[in-house]
Order: sequence, then structure tokens, then C-alpha cells
Amino acid sequence: MTTINEIRVPDMGDFKEIPVIEILVKPGDVVKAEDSLVVLESDKATMDVPSPAAGTVQSVAVKLGDRVSQGSVIITLAAADASVPAVVSTAPTPAPMPAAAASAPVDAPASIVTPTTPSPVPSTNEANVSTNKAHASPSVRRFGRELGVDISKVPGTGLKGRIQREDVETFVKGVMARVSAGVLPQGSAPGGAGFNLLPWPRIDFTKFGPVESKPLSRIKKIAGANLHRNWVMIPHVTNHEEADITELEAFRIELNKEQEKGDVKMSMLAFLIKACAAALKKFPNFNASLDGDNLVLKHYCHIGFAADTPQGLVVPVIRNVDLKGVIEIAKEIADLARLARDGKLKADQMQGGCFSISSLGGIGGTFFTPIINAPEVAILGVCKSFMKPVWDGKVFMPRLTLPLSLSWDHRVIDGAEAARFNVYLVQLLADMRRILV
Repeated sequence: MTTINEIRVPDMGDFKEIPVIEILVKPGDVVKAEDSLVVLESDKATMDVPSPAAGTVQSVAVKLGDRVSQGSVIITLAAADASVPAVVSTAPTPAPMPAAAASAPVDAPASIVTPTTPSPVPSTNEANVSTNKAHASPSVRRFGRELGVDISKVPGTGLKGRIQREDVETFVKGVMARVSAGVLPQGSAPGGAGFNLLPWPRIDFTKFGPVESKPLSRIKKIAGANLHRNWVMIPHVTNHEEADITELEAFRIELNKEQEKGDVKMSMLAFLIKACAAALKKFPNFNASLDGDNLVLKHYCHIGFAADTPQGLVVPVIRNVDLKGVIEIAKEIADLARLARDGKLKADQMQGGCFSISSLGGIGGTFFTPIINAPEVAILGVCKSFMKPVWDGKVFMPRLTLPLSLSWDHRVIDGAEAARFNVYLVQLLADMRRILV
């Protein structure tokens, strides 16, 4: 028996009025269960809405550029199975927030980035007019918008004229070359400087030996553009410090022994998050974001940590860490990391972060420069702890030392304040009782 069902937009977290950037079916198309019907894209995630069952598309209720929210009807489907639900459930693809470096499994955090629009490229306002007519994937459309490119003007070299990422890059390089030669794009202000960079080398690597071509995952494609933008736009400075965690590590081991039969394993990351929450309260400029010429100081404390997944790094956010105990934080870390690995993180579980921690502790290393997750203004990088001899005035004593790397936005924070933040954080990790003071 054929049943006509309305397919609606699923739960998307806090997102509302999300634009439809691609419609993948038309009336009369036969689809299978889990085939994508439309693609939605917010600032944080690209979401495919799949078909709940096999059937024939009767009508399409949306058009390109329409904005939809949870419950909006997008497709009517004639399905043979009468039990097809009216609202489809789907997990959004995280927009990672891009990683600062290769990270360790659960404890490994990432960095995220803010937008920049190169002056020689047509404005984003122009791009919004005709982007929908271009034949391009969601990730390429997003890449074009991040660079301020009117993607409808980009010649496509892919199958059936499909626009690829390389086509957008070539278009931008062409515009910049004309600018550096004194030919300004239409509507550009005189004196707009281009980057005047050499074109990216295009090399046939097969001439030198055997090669293998492997496509980047969707997360890495999105993250790459974000990371590049953050690195270019934010004046990064990184302070390095070493924390004595000898007593803290002994306490962590003791807690794990006490909870051997429990389902929570205490990690050093849980203590780091709690200590960072206290440091953010003491130094509020680190718990802020730039909004033009204004500094937005946040009266809440949500901290993100990078989780390694088969698709790439994502940054789940633990909310109100200043109001939670270390055991509760450790449980949330484990739960969110598991969802990240399974690809089931919701968009709202990666939103609202005030500060991020990027940990390579499970792998190794000494120090590194983590990239700030815009619109945050600082990020903490953590490497693997090691034993170090420390002079106590009489003899050298073995002490467990944790390397810390604090990257901060020099537009908001100065060197003295960053040094004080690091020193205070080291004091907390050496003696967590200070959090109570």
C-alpha cells in the first residue's frame, strides 16, 4: 500500500532559519532509504536530510535559498511502507573546528577559525545573489563564500561543468594577479592591495614516481579553510610553560582506584578543564570575544576539547564547567568523545565555547603552537608529561612536568596578562586546593 508522507526538517539543535543550499531530487525521482534529499548549511555545519524509506518523490516544497527550521516540510514522498516517520532524524556533519595539530585520541583538541575576505575578490554580498545557480558541492560553496567569491562566475572543470575547490582557487589567483598588475576588479576601491603571491605550483607528481590520490574528508575540507582564515586574521602569540603535576597525578590515580567499579575514568584533561575555568574567572579578558571595536565579556564558562575521529578532529563543548565537579566533567568528556567517534555529535554540542584545550598528551611532543578557535581569543595546547629533576634547595627531586602552550590574540591580550594567566594556571595544577580560595 502506497502512503504519502511529508518529510520534515529534523532536530538541528539551536539552529533556525537555515538556508537550503542544494536540492538533490525532483518530482518523479525514485529514492532509496537514506538517500539525501536536500542539503542545509548553517555557519557551523552542513546537514544532509535523508529519505526515511524508499519511494517516489511527489513534490518538493522548498527551493534554493529558502530558509527552513525544525519541522518545515521539504518533500512529499510516496512510500510503500506506511510506517515511514514524518520527521527524519539525521546527524549534522560537524564543522570543526579545525585542529591545531595532529591530536591524540579522546583528549586531543582542535582549533577553529574566523572569516577573512581578501580585498581583491568580489564581495560576499555579490556572491549571495547568484551562488545558488552554480553547480558545486556544499563544501565548495562554503569555500567560495569564505573567500567572498561570486561562485556563479567561476568556470567549472569537473564532470558536467561542476565547480571544484581548485577552480575557486584558480579564480582567486587570477583576480589577485590582475590586481597586482594594476587591473582592479569591478567595484573595487582604488589602492586595494592584493597579496601579490606566486601561484600555487601545479606539478605532475607521477613523473617522479608512483602516487596515490586520496580525497580529504568533509570535516577536513571545512576545517582547512577555517584554520587558514584564523591563522591569517588573528595575531597569534604563544607562551610556553611547565606545570608540576606530581601531586595531581598521584591524586588522579588514587581517585581511579577508588572508582575501579565505576563507569568514569579520571583523565588529566578533566583537571585541566576545571583549572582553566578558574583561570578564566580570574582573567576575564581570556573569556571574551571581539565584536568590532567592542570586547564581549562572557559571564558563563563553556570549554571545548578536541576529539579525534575517523573523519577528523571535532571540538565538543562542555557547558558551565565552573559549576561542575571534576568527576562530572570527566563523565561528560567520555560521553562527548564517544558521540564524536560515532559521528553522532549534534550541532549544539559544538557551539558556545569560550576557550579550547588541544591535548597531544596521549601521543607525545614537548611544545607546539595551537591555532585559536575564533571567535575565542585563546587556546591551551598540552603535550605529554615527563619526569624532570628539580632543585629543591638541597637536592634534585624527580617531578612530573606537564608542558603547556598558551596561544592568545594580541588584539585583546597583552604579554604580561598572558604570562600571569599561565603562572596562575601552573599554580592551580600544582595544588588544586587553590581553586577553593
